[in-house]
Amino acid sequence: MLSEPTYLAARMVAPALAVHFAQHWAAAARLSAVPLAPPPPAALIEAVIDVAFWASLRREEGRPPRISLALLAPEDAVQPLRFAHQLRLTPQALIKLAPAVEQPGIHLGIGEDDKGLYVWGTATHIPPVCFVLEVVEPGLLVAKHRRADGFGKFVNVAVLRGDQVRVVDEENLGLADCPVLRESLPAITLSSSATAGSGPTVEVLLELARAMRAHGRGGLVLLVPTGSDAWQESIVQPLSYPVAPAYDEVATLLAEPDHTQRDWQDTL
Repeated sequence: MLSEPTYLAARMVAPALAVHFAQHWAAAARLSAVPLAPPPPAALIEAVIDVAFWASLRREEGRPPRISLALLAPEDAVQPLRFAHQLRLTPQALIKLAPAVEQPGIHLGIGEDDKGLYVWGTATHIPPVCFVLEVVEPGLLVAKHRRADGFGKFVNVAVLRGDQVRVVDEENLGLADCPVLRESLPAITLSSSATAGSGPTVEVLLELARAMRAHGRGGLVLLVPTGSDAWQESIVQPLSYPVAPAYDEVATLLAEPDHTQRDWQDTL
């Protein structure tokens, strides 16, 4: 039995998230042969968000928890690490487990039985469209899931910061919906299309920008011509971290035949 949640934002956003995951699960089930974890109902989503939120406000040895929760059964994960005994999903349990799962890509597996929610272990490989809740910092949670098409790692669905809830607008996620942004990009060939029917076009500049945004500390990409150092006259000298010889990994990646797999994008 699920306890009564007390985090109001969880109750506000849970129905919309349940609809999102149900719709995406149905679409992924039609297009993919990969086994999928069942879409969670609103009550389950609300309960997980509630516990994670209150856990985010606590500290263990002076440090707030940074954890990722995946709502799925052990059978739905690939080579999961299972605890000998299930742990009830409580804020106290999460802050105790947090130091062991802070590394990116490690998720605490969350299940449900007649007693409520519990932590069954950890997983590093989860199926597409599996509900994932990341505790980023105190009071800041992000609901997301792996992309069903394999293009990119995760797609954010909702961001909760205290009593503020922001559901990501799926209708305006693509570059095609941002003509001003696209026109602002340099008119150079830094994109590559995979073979016909194998997947979406990879926009290298956007993938680089996405990777830079991931750490949340800002950054700048400067595109310069080859065979000339004249551009250095516009840069404050000396450069703090010059790279020599020129880094050509992007060109190497573009020469590969398949640019739709996640490993290719991870290399960027």
